[in-house]
Amino acid sequence: MLAARAAGVDILDGVYTHLADPVGFRTECAQGRQLGFDGKTLIHPDQIAACNEIFGVSADQAALAAELVAAWESAAASGSGVAVLAGRLVERLHVEEARRQLALYQTTRDRAG
Repeated sequence: MLAARAAGVDILDGVYTHLADPVGFRTECAQGRQLGFDGKTLIHPDQIAACNEIFGVSADQAALAAELVAAWESAAASGSGVAVLAGRLVERLHVEEARRQLALYQTTRDRAG
């Protein structure tokens, strides 16, 4: 996981082969997300919706990411290396993750419609 992040590449969890077990698939996707995977390789179209839901970025998450980036950029413009948003410290690593989320959100929106 750390090597993938350092190299700037996405890392995908392996396939789930039990096609008749959507609950197990969702559980495995959730575990993969918690472990830091960016997505999952799929073997059947029925797996797409759940995978997108679990690994995707919601509109609310994207809005929060945009706020975080804006707070950081405002602080950086005034010479600060950190920002505070809703009582939370915002550092460069948070901004990088927020930008990744925004890029994913925009990409999935562009492809959906």
